[in-house]
Formats: sequence, C-alpha cells, structure tokens
Amino acid sequence: MLTFTQLQPPNYNAAVTFTLALTAEERTRSRHRFETEDGIVFLHLPRGTVLHDGDILQEETHNSLIRITAKPELVLTAFAQTPLLLLRAAYHLGNRHVPVEITPTYLRLSSDSVLRTMLEQLGLEVKEEILPFQPELGAYGQHHHAH
Repeated sequence: MLTFTQLQPPNYNAAVTFTLALTAEERTRSRHRFETEDGIVFLHLPRGTVLHDGDILQEETHNSLIRITAKPELVLTAFAQTPLLLLRAAYHLGNRHVPVEITPTYLRLSSDSVLRTMLEQLGLEVKEEILPFQPELGAYGQHHHAH
C-alpha cells in the first residue's frame, strides 16, 4: 500500500512508478483511496489541493512517484455562434456553481441532461463527448456538492 502526500514540481522526465487517471471531481479530493493494478493507493494531500493533468506525487516513504492524468470522462461541450452567447451560458452555469471548463471557443461541463436542455434553450450547440475535463477552480471549495 502506498500513501502519496506530496506534490512534486512538474517534471516530464520523472521516473514514475505508474500513472493514476482521475476524473475532474477526483482530482479535487485531498484524501482518496484508489485500488489500482499496482495495489492500493492513498492520496493524503494538503486540504484544498487540486491536481492537474501531468502532476507528479511523491510517496511518503519509498520515494516512488506517480503521475496524475486527466481521465477522459463524459462531458458536454457547448459551442455558441457568438462570444456573447458563450459568456451568457458561462454566467448561467456559474450561477449554479457547476464546475466548467471555459475557453474562448467552447464551454465544457460534466454531462447533465438538465444543463444540456438549458444550454440548448439559450441557443448553444451541445455535444456529448468523452474527454479529459479541466474545470476552472473557483467552482470547487465551499460550493462543492455531489450530484
């Protein structure tokens, strides 16, 4: 059993023991237990730690390293005809404290039929995809609620 307690500076050449693929929600948990092919892995990170794709964690005693990757998950990607429409959709999603990945060309969120309907009614084109998801950090924290 390995317990990882420390976030290393990103280092793409690090000799990692294995890679742990986590969803966006899992990457926000500071304490977590995973069963992997390599055995049981505990994450015991400082509260409020949010892991990102490519982060390296160091194990407390054996100095083994694991790399975190963003696990592809079911997401909705919403495209708008105009920047204003995209901003409006981001505002409505933000009001609901939904974790959203915001880019200049699309919004991405966890798949949710109610939110999909709302976005389509606003006039966005929404498609369901399975992709790594990197939401903005602000939606987590005290507003975080499980569905």
